[in-house]
Amino acid sequence: VSFDLAPGALLIDAVREGFAAEGFGGGVLELSDVALAPFAYVMPALSKTGDNAAFYSDTFRPAGIACISNGAMTFGRRDGAPFFHCHALWTEADGRRTGGHVLPIETTVARRARVTGFGLDGALFEANLDPETNFTLFAPIPVARTQSTTPVRAFALRLRPNQDFALSLEAFCQQHGITNARVRGGVGSTIGARFNDGRVVENFATEVYIRSGLIAPDASGTVQATIDASLVDFTGALAEGRLMRGDNPVLMTFELVLEVLDA
Repeated sequence: VSFDLAPGALLIDAVREGFAAEGFGGGVLELSDVALAPFAYVMPALSKTGDNAAFYSDTFRPAGIACISNGAMTFGRRDGAPFFHCHALWTEADGRRTGGHVLPIETTVARRARVTGFGLDGALFEANLDPETNFTLFAPIPVARTQSTTPVRAFALRLRPNQDFALSLEAFCQQHGITNARVRGGVGSTIGARFNDGRVVENFATEVYIRSGLIAPDASGTVQATIDASLVDFTGALAEGRLMRGDNPVLMTFELVLEVLDA
């Protein structure tokens, strides 16, 4: 899907209307050059109570227009109403570059922006309490199909704590006979991060989104995932790069759509 976000609209309303106009109740989006004001967000933080492995910071509401350079969003429903989960990096009006978790009901589109994504038919991300993490989290559920034909085969997925991101996707593809696929959307957290170039994010609480992800056979024919991600950790430090296979376990959750590219 591809649609415009209307200026002056709450971001969640603009996204809902865009998906609805395309005939979908939900899906995932990739964000680029999206200006927001007013704008509210939180960052990852340590848990103050011990009820969760990690938590959120206090809410930040920067003055002026913040412009998302890139990010990802999962759009579905919570308590029967539209809801989204969005992680992004952006530049604020004072030139500060940062990132985090965008709050749905306090964020307004400042300028018309074009977004692209993937609409789901036959599945929807719904937020419910997850006993393992003690958070209300998105997970895919089956819903009635609304379209007579769907041009693309896809899976809506949630990865759970301690699963390695890349290896989990590879195993899923192997189980379902998939040799080529693309990650669409991709919002969640990992336990720190380890990149192919040797860089390591030690701080364990992160907000991560997938910039690009492909699953394809390597030279030996083994299906492998190539995942490029961006994140902010609980100190506010940013990191971007290609994730190392086998060394990036999920912290709380990771939801995404896997678009099958096999003929």
